[in-house]
Amino acid sequence: MAHSGDAVSDHGATDSTNAGVANSDVYALSDAYVSEYAALDPTGATAVGIDDHPTALTDYSPEALEERANLATSALVALQRIETAETRDRIASAYMQERLGVGLSLESLGEQYRELNVLGGPIQATREVFDLMPRENEDDWDQISVRMSGVAASLASVRKSLESGVQRGLLAPSRQVEGVARQCAAWSGNTGLQPFFISVASEFDSSNIESKSLSSSLKKNAESATQAYAEIAAFLSEKYLPASAPVDGVGRERYAAFSRLYNGAELDLDEAYAWGWAELERIEEQMAILAERILPGAGLSEVVDLLETDPSRSIEGPDAFRGWLQELLDKTISDLNETHFDIPERVQRVEAMIAPPGGGAAMYYTGPSEDFSRPGRTWYPTQGHTLFPLWGEVSTCYHEGVPGHHLQIAQVVHLGERLTRFQRTLGWNSGHGEGWALYAERLMGELGYLDVPDYEFGMLRAHALRAVRVIVDIGMHLGLRIPSTENEFGGEVWTPQIGLAFAIKRSRFPSEMMSFEIDRYLGLPGQAISYKIGERVWLEAREASKKQLGAEFDLKAWHAFALDLGPLGLDLLKQELAEFRPTQ
Repeated sequence: MAHSGDAVSDHGATDSTNAGVANSDVYALSDAYVSEYAALDPTGATAVGIDDHPTALTDYSPEALEERANLATSALVALQRIETAETRDRIASAYMQERLGVGLSLESLGEQYRELNVLGGPIQATREVFDLMPRENEDDWDQISVRMSGVAASLASVRKSLESGVQRGLLAPSRQVEGVARQCAAWSGNTGLQPFFISVASEFDSSNIESKSLSSSLKKNAESATQAYAEIAAFLSEKYLPASAPVDGVGRERYAAFSRLYNGAELDLDEAYAWGWAELERIEEQMAILAERILPGAGLSEVVDLLETDPSRSIEGPDAFRGWLQELLDKTISDLNETHFDIPERVQRVEAMIAPPGGGAAMYYTGPSEDFSRPGRTWYPTQGHTLFPLWGEVSTCYHEGVPGHHLQIAQVVHLGERLTRFQRTLGWNSGHGEGWALYAERLMGELGYLDVPDYEFGMLRAHALRAVRVIVDIGMHLGLRIPSTENEFGGEVWTPQIGLAFAIKRSRFPSEMMSFEIDRYLGLPGQAISYKIGERVWLEAREASKKQLGAEFDLKAWHAFALDLGPLGLDLLKQELAEFRPTQ
Protein backbone atom coordinates (compact mmCIF):
# COMPACT_ATOMS: atom_id res chain seq x y z
CA MET A 1 0.00 0.00 0.00
CA ALA A 2 1.21 3.49 -0.71
CA HIS A 3 1.86 5.10 2.65
CA SER A 4 -1.00 7.33 3.72
CA GLY A 5 1.38 10.17 4.52
CA ASP A 6 -0.25 10.60 7.95
CA ALA A 7 2.79 9.41 9.88
CA VAL A 8 6.39 10.51 9.64
CA SER A 9 9.40 8.60 10.90
CA ASP A 10 12.16 6.45 9.53
CA HIS A 11 9.37 4.02 8.56
CA GLY A 12 7.73 6.39 6.05
CA ALA A 13 7.89 5.59 2.35
CA THR A 14 8.90 9.15 1.48
CA ASP A 15 11.40 9.61 4.30
CA SER A 16 14.65 10.65 2.63
CA THR A 17 16.71 9.11 5.44
CA ASN A 18 15.80 5.75 3.95
CA ALA A 19 17.07 6.57 0.49
CA GLY A 20 19.27 3.78 -0.80
CA VAL A 21 18.59 1.54 2.19
CA ALA A 22 17.83 -1.34 -0.20
CA ASN A 23 21.51 -1.22 -1.12
CA SER A 24 22.68 -1.66 2.46
CA ASP A 25 24.73 -4.59 3.71
CA VAL A 26 21.73 -5.95 5.61
CA TYR A 27 19.56 -5.91 2.50
CA ALA A 28 22.29 -7.45 0.36
CA LEU A 29 22.86 -10.23 2.88
CA SER A 30 19.12 -10.86 3.08
CA ASP A 31 18.84 -11.13 -0.69
CA ALA A 32 21.74 -13.56 -0.86
CA TYR A 33 20.34 -15.68 1.97
CA VAL A 34 16.88 -15.94 0.40
CA SER A 35 18.32 -16.90 -2.98
CA GLU A 36 20.48 -19.62 -1.44
CA TYR A 37 17.65 -20.81 0.78
CA ALA A 38 15.24 -21.01 -2.15
CA ALA A 39 17.69 -23.32 -3.94
CA LEU A 40 17.83 -25.56 -0.87
CA ASP A 41 14.08 -25.47 -0.19
CA PRO A 42 12.33 -24.98 -3.55
CA THR A 43 9.03 -26.34 -2.21
CA GLY A 44 8.99 -23.76 0.57
CA ALA A 45 10.13 -21.11 -1.88
CA THR A 46 7.10 -21.65 -4.10
CA ALA A 47 4.84 -21.53 -1.04
CA VAL A 48 6.05 -18.02 -0.19
CA GLY A 49 5.89 -16.77 -3.78
CA ILE A 50 9.47 -17.30 -4.97
CA ASP A 51 9.45 -18.91 -8.41
CA ASP A 52 13.20 -19.34 -8.85
CA HIS A 53 13.00 -23.16 -8.99
CA PRO A 54 9.54 -24.04 -10.33
CA THR A 55 10.24 -27.70 -11.18
CA ALA A 56 12.26 -28.77 -8.12
CA LEU A 57 11.10 -30.25 -4.83
CA THR A 58 12.86 -30.03 -1.49
CA ASP A 59 15.32 -32.57 -0.18
CA TYR A 60 14.45 -33.22 3.49
CA SER A 61 17.25 -35.72 4.18
CA PRO A 62 19.55 -35.28 7.22
CA GLU A 63 22.32 -34.03 4.93
CA ALA A 64 20.05 -31.39 3.40
CA LEU A 65 18.73 -30.34 6.81
CA GLU A 66 22.31 -29.79 7.96
CA GLU A 67 23.09 -27.76 4.84
CA ARG A 68 20.17 -25.42 5.52
CA ALA A 69 21.21 -25.10 9.17
CA ASN A 70 24.73 -24.18 8.11
CA LEU A 71 23.35 -21.52 5.79
CA ALA A 72 21.31 -20.02 8.65
CA THR A 73 24.30 -20.10 11.00
CA SER A 74 26.53 -18.33 8.48
CA ALA A 75 23.89 -15.66 7.83
CA LEU A 76 23.37 -15.12 11.54
CA VAL A 77 27.09 -14.64 12.17
CA ALA A 78 27.35 -12.22 9.24
CA LEU A 79 24.36 -10.17 10.44
CA GLN A 80 25.83 -9.81 13.90
CA ARG A 81 28.91 -8.18 12.37
CA ILE A 82 26.98 -5.51 10.47
CA GLU A 83 26.50 -2.16 12.18
CA THR A 84 23.03 -0.69 11.57
CA ALA A 85 22.32 3.02 11.69
CA GLU A 86 19.16 3.34 9.57
CA THR A 87 15.88 2.35 11.22
CA ARG A 88 14.89 -0.08 8.48
CA ASP A 89 18.32 -1.70 8.59
CA ARG A 90 18.00 -2.08 12.35
CA ILE A 91 14.52 -3.61 12.17
CA ALA A 92 15.42 -5.91 9.28
CA SER A 93 18.58 -7.14 10.97
CA ALA A 94 16.97 -7.63 14.38
CA TYR A 95 14.06 -9.58 12.97
CA MET A 96 16.16 -11.78 10.71
CA GLN A 97 18.50 -12.56 13.59
CA GLU A 98 15.56 -13.43 15.83
CA ARG A 99 13.99 -15.72 13.21
CA LEU A 100 17.23 -17.51 12.33
CA GLY A 101 18.15 -17.85 15.98
CA VAL A 102 14.88 -19.41 17.09
CA GLY A 103 14.98 -21.80 14.14
CA LEU A 104 18.45 -22.95 15.08
CA SER A 105 17.41 -23.38 18.72
CA LEU A 106 14.67 -25.78 17.65
CA GLU A 107 17.12 -27.68 15.48
CA SER A 108 19.41 -28.02 18.49
CA LEU A 109 16.53 -29.90 20.13
CA GLY A 110 16.31 -32.20 17.10
CA GLU A 111 12.81 -31.12 16.06
CA GLN A 112 13.67 -31.48 12.35
CA TYR A 113 13.99 -35.25 12.82
CA ARG A 114 10.43 -35.68 14.12
CA GLU A 115 8.57 -33.12 12.01
CA LEU A 116 5.20 -34.77 11.60
CA ASN A 117 1.95 -32.98 12.32
CA VAL A 118 -1.52 -32.97 10.83
CA LEU A 119 -1.60 -29.27 9.93
CA GLY A 120 1.56 -28.84 7.93
CA GLY A 121 5.04 -30.20 7.43
CA PRO A 122 7.24 -31.59 4.66
CA ILE A 123 4.73 -34.26 3.65
CA GLN A 124 1.85 -31.81 3.27
CA ALA A 125 4.06 -29.18 1.64
CA THR A 126 5.09 -31.63 -1.09
CA ARG A 127 1.45 -32.06 -2.06
CA GLU A 128 0.22 -28.52 -1.47
CA VAL A 129 2.88 -26.93 -3.66
CA PHE A 130 0.94 -28.18 -6.70
CA ASP A 131 -2.07 -26.10 -5.66
CA LEU A 132 0.06 -22.99 -6.20
CA MET A 133 1.42 -23.79 -9.67
CA PRO A 134 -0.14 -22.06 -12.71
CA ARG A 135 -2.01 -24.23 -15.24
CA GLU A 136 -2.58 -21.86 -18.13
CA ASN A 137 -0.35 -23.11 -20.93
CA GLU A 138 1.81 -26.02 -22.04
CA ASP A 139 4.91 -24.69 -20.28
CA ASP A 140 3.00 -24.52 -17.00
CA TRP A 141 1.83 -28.11 -17.37
CA ASP A 142 5.29 -29.27 -18.31
CA GLN A 143 6.63 -27.77 -15.08
CA ILE A 144 3.91 -29.57 -13.13
CA SER A 145 4.81 -32.84 -14.80
CA VAL A 146 8.52 -32.46 -14.08
CA ARG A 147 7.81 -31.54 -10.47
CA MET A 148 5.55 -34.55 -10.06
CA SER A 149 8.43 -36.74 -11.16
CA GLY A 150 10.32 -35.60 -8.07
CA VAL A 151 7.63 -36.42 -5.50
CA ALA A 152 8.93 -39.92 -4.78
CA ALA A 153 12.47 -38.68 -4.09
CA SER A 154 11.26 -35.84 -1.87
CA LEU A 155 9.09 -38.17 0.24
CA ALA A 156 11.95 -40.68 0.40
CA SER A 157 14.12 -37.93 1.91
CA VAL A 158 11.42 -37.26 4.53
CA ARG A 159 11.46 -40.93 5.40
CA LYS A 160 15.25 -40.88 5.70
CA SER A 161 15.13 -38.08 8.29
CA LEU A 162 12.33 -39.75 10.24
CA GLU A 163 14.34 -42.97 10.33
CA SER A 164 17.35 -40.97 11.52
CA GLY A 165 15.13 -39.54 14.24
CA VAL A 166 14.22 -43.05 15.37
CA GLN A 167 17.90 -43.89 15.68
CA ARG A 168 18.46 -40.72 17.73
CA GLY A 169 15.43 -41.32 19.96
CA LEU A 170 13.68 -38.25 18.49
CA LEU A 171 10.16 -39.49 17.80
CA ALA A 172 6.94 -37.91 16.60
CA PRO A 173 3.84 -38.68 18.71
CA SER A 174 1.64 -41.58 17.62
CA ARG A 175 -1.37 -39.28 17.20
CA GLN A 176 0.45 -37.20 14.57
CA VAL A 177 1.76 -40.26 12.77
CA GLU A 178 -1.72 -41.72 12.45
CA GLY A 179 -3.19 -38.41 11.29
CA VAL A 180 -0.57 -37.77 8.61
CA ALA A 181 -0.83 -41.39 7.44
CA ARG A 182 -4.57 -40.87 6.92
CA GLN A 183 -3.90 -37.73 4.88
CA CYS A 184 -1.38 -39.57 2.70
CA ALA A 185 -3.83 -42.42 2.20
CA ALA A 186 -6.50 -39.94 1.11
CA TRP A 187 -4.19 -38.26 -1.41
CA SER A 188 -3.19 -41.64 -2.82
CA GLY A 189 -6.83 -42.64 -3.29
CA ASN A 190 -6.87 -45.36 -0.64
CA THR A 191 -9.85 -43.86 1.20
CA GLY A 192 -12.27 -43.68 -1.72
CA LEU A 193 -11.31 -40.19 -2.90
CA GLN A 194 -9.87 -39.69 -6.36
CA PRO A 195 -6.06 -39.69 -6.06
CA PHE A 196 -4.89 -36.08 -5.88
CA PHE A 197 -2.22 -36.26 -8.59
CA ILE A 198 -4.46 -38.24 -10.94
CA SER A 199 -7.05 -35.50 -10.47
CA VAL A 200 -4.50 -32.82 -11.37
CA ALA A 201 -3.40 -34.70 -14.48
CA SER A 202 -7.01 -35.07 -15.58
CA GLU A 203 -7.34 -31.28 -15.65
CA PHE A 204 -4.81 -31.20 -18.46
CA ASP A 205 -6.81 -33.69 -20.49
CA SER A 206 -9.88 -31.49 -20.12
CA SER A 207 -7.98 -28.36 -21.17
CA ASN A 208 -7.67 -26.99 -24.68
CA ILE A 209 -4.00 -27.96 -24.97
CA GLU A 210 -3.34 -30.87 -27.32
CA SER A 211 -0.07 -32.64 -26.61
CA LYS A 212 -0.05 -36.41 -26.46
CA SER A 213 3.52 -36.59 -25.19
CA LEU A 214 2.83 -34.16 -22.34
CA SER A 215 -0.40 -35.92 -21.48
CA SER A 216 1.45 -39.21 -21.34
CA SER A 217 4.22 -37.85 -19.11
CA LEU A 218 1.70 -36.23 -16.80
CA LYS A 219 -0.16 -39.49 -16.34
CA LYS A 220 3.06 -41.41 -15.75
CA ASN A 221 4.37 -38.91 -13.21
CA ALA A 222 0.98 -38.60 -11.52
CA GLU A 223 0.90 -42.35 -11.05
CA SER A 224 4.43 -42.26 -9.63
CA ALA A 225 3.52 -39.48 -7.17
CA THR A 226 0.35 -41.32 -6.18
CA GLN A 227 2.32 -44.47 -5.48
CA ALA A 228 4.84 -42.46 -3.46
CA TYR A 229 2.09 -41.20 -1.15
CA ALA A 230 0.69 -44.71 -0.80
CA GLU A 231 4.15 -45.91 0.19
CA ILE A 232 4.78 -43.15 2.73
CA ALA A 233 1.34 -43.86 4.23
CA ALA A 234 2.28 -47.53 4.58
CA PHE A 235 5.67 -46.64 6.07
CA LEU A 236 4.09 -44.38 8.66
CA SER A 237 1.41 -46.89 9.63
CA GLU A 238 3.42 -50.09 9.52
CA LYS A 239 7.00 -49.16 10.41
CA TYR A 240 7.18 -45.73 12.05
CA LEU A 241 4.03 -45.92 14.18
CA PRO A 242 5.24 -48.86 16.34
CA ALA A 243 8.32 -46.81 17.29
CA SER A 244 6.53 -43.48 17.73
CA ALA A 245 6.19 -41.59 21.00
CA PRO A 246 3.07 -42.49 23.03
CA VAL A 247 3.03 -39.12 24.85
CA ASP A 248 1.47 -36.14 23.08
CA GLY A 249 2.67 -33.23 25.22
CA VAL A 250 6.16 -31.81 24.67
CA GLY A 251 6.83 -30.39 28.14
CA ARG A 252 7.81 -26.90 29.26
CA GLU A 253 11.29 -26.63 27.68
CA ARG A 254 10.27 -27.68 24.18
CA TYR A 255 7.00 -25.75 24.42
CA ALA A 256 8.85 -22.54 25.31
CA ALA A 257 11.09 -22.97 22.26
CA PHE A 258 8.11 -23.54 19.96
CA SER A 259 6.29 -20.61 21.54
CA ARG A 260 9.22 -18.33 20.65
CA LEU A 261 9.06 -19.65 17.08
CA TYR A 262 5.37 -18.91 16.64
CA ASN A 263 5.12 -15.73 18.72
CA GLY A 264 8.51 -14.06 18.55
CA ALA A 265 8.27 -13.32 22.25
CA GLU A 266 9.35 -14.61 25.63
CA LEU A 267 6.01 -15.48 27.23
CA ASP A 268 5.09 -16.11 30.82
CA LEU A 269 3.22 -19.32 30.06
CA ASP A 270 1.48 -19.54 33.44
CA GLU A 271 0.24 -15.95 33.11
CA ALA A 272 -0.96 -16.65 29.56
CA TYR A 273 -2.81 -19.75 30.78
CA ALA A 274 -4.63 -17.78 33.49
CA TRP A 275 -5.38 -14.94 31.04
CA GLY A 276 -6.91 -17.44 28.60
CA TRP A 277 -9.45 -18.49 31.22
CA ALA A 278 -10.38 -14.87 31.97
CA GLU A 279 -10.66 -14.04 28.27
CA LEU A 280 -12.94 -17.02 27.60
CA GLU A 281 -15.24 -15.96 30.44
CA ARG A 282 -15.41 -12.41 29.08
CA ILE A 283 -16.30 -13.61 25.58
CA GLU A 284 -18.96 -16.02 26.84
CA GLU A 285 -20.64 -13.17 28.71
CA GLN A 286 -20.82 -11.19 25.46
CA MET A 287 -22.19 -14.21 23.61
CA ALA A 288 -24.97 -14.63 26.17
CA ILE A 289 -26.07 -11.01 25.71
CA LEU A 290 -26.11 -11.39 21.92
CA ALA A 291 -27.90 -14.76 22.07
CA GLU A 292 -30.81 -13.04 23.77
CA ARG A 293 -31.15 -10.76 20.74
CA ILE A 294 -31.10 -13.65 18.27
CA LEU A 295 -33.43 -16.05 20.11
CA PRO A 296 -34.87 -14.55 23.30
CA GLY A 297 -35.03 -16.94 26.22
CA ALA A 298 -32.76 -19.54 24.63
CA GLY A 299 -29.30 -20.64 25.69
CA LEU A 300 -26.11 -20.55 23.66
CA SER A 301 -26.52 -24.13 22.42
CA GLU A 302 -30.01 -23.44 21.12
CA VAL A 303 -28.82 -20.33 19.30
CA VAL A 304 -25.95 -22.25 17.68
CA ASP A 305 -28.39 -24.98 16.60
CA LEU A 306 -30.68 -22.40 14.99
CA LEU A 307 -27.85 -20.72 13.11
CA GLU A 308 -26.50 -24.06 11.91
CA THR A 309 -29.81 -25.57 10.75
CA ASP A 310 -31.91 -22.65 9.46
CA PRO A 311 -31.88 -23.03 5.62
CA SER A 312 -32.51 -19.30 5.19
CA ARG A 313 -29.17 -18.64 6.88
CA SER A 314 -27.20 -21.01 4.62
CA ILE A 315 -25.98 -21.48 1.05
CA GLU A 316 -26.33 -24.77 -0.83
CA GLY A 317 -23.45 -26.13 -2.91
CA PRO A 318 -19.68 -25.52 -2.94
CA ASP A 319 -19.74 -23.47 -6.15
CA ALA A 320 -22.43 -21.13 -4.85
CA PHE A 321 -20.59 -20.82 -1.55
CA ARG A 322 -17.30 -20.02 -3.30
CA GLY A 323 -19.12 -17.35 -5.31
CA TRP A 324 -20.53 -15.86 -2.11
CA LEU A 325 -17.04 -15.74 -0.58
CA GLN A 326 -15.62 -14.05 -3.68
CA GLU A 327 -18.40 -11.46 -3.66
CA LEU A 328 -17.77 -10.72 0.03
CA LEU A 329 -14.03 -10.37 -0.56
CA ASP A 330 -14.57 -8.00 -3.49
CA LYS A 331 -17.13 -5.87 -1.64
CA THR A 332 -14.96 -5.59 1.46
CA ILE A 333 -12.00 -4.37 -0.57
CA SER A 334 -14.20 -1.83 -2.36
CA ASP A 335 -15.67 -0.55 0.92
CA LEU A 336 -12.42 -0.29 2.88
CA ASN A 337 -10.21 1.13 0.14
CA GLU A 338 -9.60 4.88 0.51
CA THR A 339 -11.74 5.00 3.65
CA HIS A 340 -10.00 2.92 6.31
CA PHE A 341 -7.01 1.70 4.26
CA ASP A 342 -5.22 2.73 1.08
CA ILE A 343 -5.10 -0.55 -0.83
CA PRO A 344 -2.81 -0.68 -3.90
CA GLU A 345 -4.43 -1.82 -7.11
CA ARG A 346 -2.57 -5.12 -7.36
CA VAL A 347 -3.43 -5.95 -3.73
CA GLN A 348 -7.10 -5.47 -4.54
CA ARG A 349 -7.22 -8.88 -6.19
CA VAL A 350 -7.78 -11.96 -4.00
CA GLU A 351 -9.33 -15.23 -5.13
CA ALA A 352 -11.71 -17.47 -3.17
CA MET A 353 -10.90 -21.15 -3.72
CA ILE A 354 -12.27 -24.51 -2.60
CA ALA A 355 -9.41 -26.54 -1.08
CA PRO A 356 -8.62 -30.02 -2.44
CA PRO A 357 -10.05 -32.80 -0.25
CA GLY A 358 -8.01 -34.81 2.19
CA GLY A 359 -6.27 -31.98 4.07
CA GLY A 360 -7.04 -30.03 7.22
CA ALA A 361 -10.44 -28.73 8.29
CA ALA A 362 -9.61 -25.03 8.66
CA MET A 363 -9.84 -22.28 6.06
CA TYR A 364 -6.42 -20.90 5.10
CA TYR A 365 -4.69 -18.29 2.96
CA THR A 366 -1.79 -18.41 0.50
CA GLY A 367 -0.01 -15.21 -0.45
CA PRO A 368 0.77 -13.83 -3.89
CA SER A 369 3.98 -14.48 -5.78
CA GLU A 370 6.61 -11.76 -5.74
CA ASP A 371 5.39 -10.35 -9.06
CA PHE A 372 1.68 -10.85 -8.24
CA SER A 373 1.27 -13.14 -11.26
CA ARG A 374 -0.16 -15.58 -8.72
CA PRO A 375 -2.69 -13.67 -6.60
CA GLY A 376 -3.41 -14.09 -2.93
CA ARG A 377 -5.99 -16.83 -2.33
CA THR A 378 -8.30 -17.97 0.45
CA TRP A 379 -8.90 -21.74 0.56
CA TYR A 380 -12.02 -23.31 2.07
CA PRO A 381 -12.04 -27.07 2.80
CA THR A 382 -15.62 -28.30 2.43
CA GLN A 383 -14.95 -31.58 4.28
CA GLY A 384 -17.60 -33.18 2.07
CA HIS A 385 -20.34 -30.77 3.14
CA THR A 386 -22.80 -29.28 0.66
CA LEU A 387 -24.72 -26.92 2.97
CA PHE A 388 -22.82 -23.92 4.35
CA PRO A 389 -24.28 -21.89 7.25
CA LEU A 390 -23.07 -18.31 6.89
CA TRP A 391 -23.12 -17.02 10.47
CA GLY A 392 -19.53 -18.02 11.18
CA GLU A 393 -18.10 -17.42 7.72
CA VAL A 394 -18.30 -13.62 7.50
CA SER A 395 -15.71 -12.89 10.19
CA THR A 396 -13.62 -15.83 8.94
CA CYS A 397 -13.55 -14.26 5.49
CA TYR A 398 -12.40 -10.97 7.04
CA HIS A 399 -9.71 -12.95 8.91
CA GLU A 400 -8.34 -14.75 5.85
CA GLY A 401 -8.97 -12.01 3.29
CA VAL A 402 -9.32 -8.28 3.91
CA PRO A 403 -8.45 -6.63 6.22
CA GLY A 404 -6.82 -9.81 7.55
CA HIS A 405 -4.16 -12.03 6.03
CA HIS A 406 -4.46 -10.87 2.43
CA LEU A 407 -4.14 -7.17 3.19
CA GLN A 408 -1.25 -7.82 5.57
CA ILE A 409 0.71 -10.37 3.52
CA ALA A 410 0.09 -8.96 0.04
CA GLN A 411 0.98 -5.52 1.39
CA VAL A 412 4.38 -6.86 2.45
CA VAL A 413 4.96 -8.24 -1.06
CA HIS A 414 3.84 -4.93 -2.54
CA LEU A 415 6.33 -2.95 -0.47
CA GLY A 416 9.09 -4.47 -2.57
CA GLU A 417 12.56 -3.11 -1.86
CA ARG A 418 11.37 -1.06 1.10
CA LEU A 419 11.62 -4.36 2.98
CA THR A 420 14.32 -6.99 2.66
CA ARG A 421 13.56 -10.05 0.59
CA PHE A 422 13.66 -12.07 3.81
CA GLN A 423 10.94 -9.88 5.33
CA ARG A 424 8.85 -10.14 2.18
CA THR A 425 9.07 -13.89 1.76
CA LEU A 426 10.46 -15.93 4.66
CA GLY A 427 9.60 -13.56 7.49
CA TRP A 428 6.14 -14.83 8.46
CA ASN A 429 5.48 -14.90 12.21
CA SER A 430 2.28 -16.49 13.47
CA GLY A 431 1.80 -14.21 16.49
CA HIS A 432 2.14 -11.14 14.28
CA GLY A 433 0.11 -12.49 11.36
CA GLU A 434 -2.62 -14.45 13.14
CA GLY A 435 -2.82 -11.75 15.79
CA TRP A 436 -3.45 -9.15 13.08
CA ALA A 437 -6.06 -11.36 11.40
CA LEU A 438 -7.94 -11.83 14.68
CA TYR A 439 -7.64 -8.10 15.33
CA ALA A 440 -9.06 -7.56 11.82
CA GLU A 441 -12.19 -9.53 12.73
CA ARG A 442 -12.75 -7.33 15.78
CA LEU A 443 -11.96 -4.19 13.74
CA MET A 444 -14.68 -5.04 11.23
CA GLY A 445 -17.12 -5.26 14.11
CA GLU A 446 -15.98 -1.84 15.32
CA LEU A 447 -16.49 -0.46 11.80
CA GLY A 448 -20.08 -1.75 11.67
CA TYR A 449 -19.63 -4.72 9.33
CA LEU A 450 -20.88 -7.26 11.89
CA ASP A 451 -24.06 -5.43 12.88
CA VAL A 452 -26.16 -8.45 11.84
CA PRO A 453 -26.42 -10.32 15.18
CA ASP A 454 -25.75 -13.68 13.50
CA TYR A 455 -22.41 -12.48 12.17
CA GLU A 456 -21.31 -10.84 15.42
CA PHE A 457 -22.21 -14.03 17.28
CA GLY A 458 -20.10 -15.95 14.76
CA MET A 459 -17.17 -13.63 15.40
CA LEU A 460 -17.51 -14.11 19.16
CA ARG A 461 -17.62 -17.88 18.74
CA ALA A 462 -14.41 -17.70 16.71
CA HIS A 463 -12.77 -15.66 19.45
CA ALA A 464 -14.00 -18.10 22.10
CA LEU A 465 -12.29 -20.87 20.13
CA ARG A 466 -9.03 -18.89 20.15
CA ALA A 467 -9.30 -18.40 23.93
CA VAL A 468 -9.95 -22.14 24.32
CA ARG A 469 -6.76 -22.71 22.33
CA VAL A 470 -4.69 -20.74 24.82
CA ILE A 471 -6.08 -22.77 27.71
CA VAL A 472 -5.97 -26.21 26.11
CA ASP A 473 -2.70 -25.87 24.19
CA ILE A 474 -0.69 -24.70 27.18
CA GLY A 475 -2.57 -27.00 29.54
CA MET A 476 -2.05 -30.20 27.54
CA HIS A 477 1.59 -29.64 26.65
CA LEU A 478 2.65 -28.53 30.13
CA GLY A 479 0.45 -31.03 31.96
CA LEU A 480 -1.27 -28.32 34.01
CA ARG A 481 -4.26 -28.77 36.28
CA ILE A 482 -7.69 -27.38 35.50
CA PRO A 483 -8.79 -24.79 38.09
CA SER A 484 -10.83 -26.37 40.87
CA THR A 485 -13.47 -23.68 40.34
CA GLU A 486 -14.46 -25.25 37.01
CA ASN A 487 -17.70 -27.21 37.30
CA GLU A 488 -16.47 -29.87 34.89
CA PHE A 489 -12.99 -31.41 35.06
CA GLY A 490 -12.00 -29.10 37.93
CA GLY A 491 -8.76 -30.22 39.57
CA GLU A 492 -7.90 -32.73 36.84
CA VAL A 493 -4.73 -32.73 34.77
CA TRP A 494 -5.26 -31.96 31.08
CA THR A 495 -5.37 -34.91 28.68
CA PRO A 496 -6.30 -34.98 24.98
CA GLN A 497 -9.63 -36.58 25.89
CA ILE A 498 -10.48 -33.83 28.38
CA GLY A 499 -9.16 -31.24 25.95
CA LEU A 500 -11.52 -32.46 23.23
CA ALA A 501 -14.59 -32.53 25.49
CA PHE A 502 -13.76 -29.06 26.84
CA ALA A 503 -13.09 -27.62 23.37
CA ILE A 504 -16.36 -28.94 21.94
CA LYS A 505 -18.38 -27.57 24.84
CA ARG A 506 -16.75 -24.17 25.23
CA SER A 507 -15.93 -23.35 21.58
CA ARG A 508 -19.29 -24.58 20.25
CA PHE A 509 -17.68 -25.76 17.03
CA PRO A 510 -18.59 -29.17 15.52
CA SER A 511 -17.00 -32.21 17.13
CA GLU A 512 -15.36 -33.36 13.88
CA MET A 513 -13.58 -30.03 13.54
CA MET A 514 -12.53 -29.97 17.18
CA SER A 515 -11.15 -33.49 16.94
CA PHE A 516 -8.84 -32.23 14.21
CA GLU A 517 -8.11 -29.12 16.29
CA ILE A 518 -6.88 -31.14 19.25
CA ASP A 519 -4.61 -33.14 16.95
CA ARG A 520 -3.39 -29.84 15.50
CA TYR A 521 -2.58 -28.32 18.91
CA LEU A 522 -0.65 -31.39 19.95
CA GLY A 523 1.29 -31.39 16.67
CA LEU A 524 2.23 -27.69 16.63
CA PRO A 525 2.98 -26.68 20.23
CA GLY A 526 2.63 -22.94 20.77
CA GLN A 527 1.06 -22.14 17.40
CA ALA A 528 -2.55 -22.25 18.54
CA ILE A 529 -2.00 -19.63 21.24
CA SER A 530 -0.48 -17.17 18.76
CA TYR A 531 -3.89 -15.89 17.60
CA LYS A 532 -5.10 -14.56 20.92
CA ILE A 533 -1.64 -13.70 22.24
CA GLY A 534 -0.96 -11.77 19.04
CA GLU A 535 -4.30 -9.99 19.07
CA ARG A 536 -3.64 -8.99 22.66
CA VAL A 537 -0.39 -7.28 21.61
CA TRP A 538 -2.05 -5.47 18.67
CA LEU A 539 -4.86 -4.19 20.89
CA GLU A 540 -2.56 -3.14 23.72
CA ALA A 541 -0.27 -1.31 21.28
CA ARG A 542 -3.22 0.54 19.74
CA GLU A 543 -4.55 1.55 23.14
CA ALA A 544 -1.10 2.71 24.21
CA SER A 545 -0.87 4.95 21.12
CA LYS A 546 -4.37 6.30 21.73
CA LYS A 547 -3.54 7.10 25.33
CA GLN A 548 -0.26 8.77 24.42
CA LEU A 549 -1.55 10.81 21.48
CA GLY A 550 -5.10 11.57 22.54
CA ALA A 551 -7.04 13.54 19.95
CA GLU A 552 -4.06 13.40 17.57
CA PHE A 553 -4.39 9.62 17.18
CA ASP A 554 -5.36 8.62 13.61
CA LEU A 555 -6.44 4.99 13.23
CA LYS A 556 -5.97 4.85 9.46
CA ALA A 557 -2.46 6.26 9.79
CA TRP A 558 -1.69 3.83 12.64
CA HIS A 559 -2.77 0.89 10.49
CA ALA A 560 -0.64 2.11 7.57
CA PHE A 561 2.37 2.57 9.83
CA ALA A 562 1.89 -0.88 11.38
CA LEU A 563 1.45 -2.76 8.11
CA ASP A 564 4.40 -0.98 6.51
CA LEU A 565 6.67 -2.34 9.24
CA GLY A 566 6.41 -5.80 7.68
CA PRO A 567 6.36 -8.98 9.76
CA LEU A 568 7.85 -8.84 13.24
CA GLY A 569 7.97 -10.97 16.34
CA LEU A 570 5.62 -9.73 19.04
CA ASP A 571 8.38 -8.32 21.24
CA LEU A 572 9.79 -6.31 18.32
CA LEU A 573 6.29 -5.30 17.23
CA LYS A 574 5.56 -3.72 20.60
CA GLN A 575 8.79 -1.75 20.46
CA GLU A 576 8.22 -0.41 16.94
CA LEU A 577 4.53 0.45 17.34
CA ALA A 578 5.48 2.58 20.32
CA GLU A 579 7.33 4.83 17.83
CA PHE A 580 4.17 5.81 15.91
CA ARG A 581 3.62 9.55 15.64
CA PRO A 582 0.96 11.42 13.65
CA THR A 583 1.74 14.21 11.22
CA GLN A 584 3.06 17.28 12.98
